[in-house]
Amino acid sequence: MKRTFLGEFEEIVLLVVAGCTGEAYGVTIWERVQEYTGRSVSLSAVHATLYRLEEKGFLTSEMGGATAERGGRRKRFFSMTNYGNRALQEINEIRRQLWQAIPTEKLQPKLSFS
Repeated sequence: MKRTFLGEFEEIVLLVVAGCTGEAYGVTIWERVQEYTGRSVSLSAVHATLYRLEEKGFLTSEMGGATAERGGRRKRFFSMTNYGNRALQEINEIRRQLWQAIPTEKLQPKLSFS
């Protein structure tokens, strides 16, 4: 499979799915994205990203059973593929190397005297 790069929001959504210990579906993923980022995000943006990640091979999904609480509608559950796992591992390693390459003094706050 050809290497595909992830955008920032795609990476966040993929990380949220990877971190779900229970069933990962649109609303729970959407809530966690907002919780972790502190940003207001539309549910449709999360759904579009989930489907895009599935098209790229990072996620897979399956339909759950219909529930009365959802008016008989079914939920789509997402899980990470081996390709998605490998992509997150590569991103983590690249970020680790980049952070280590920054000289310590560049990360120190600069004092300004007015």
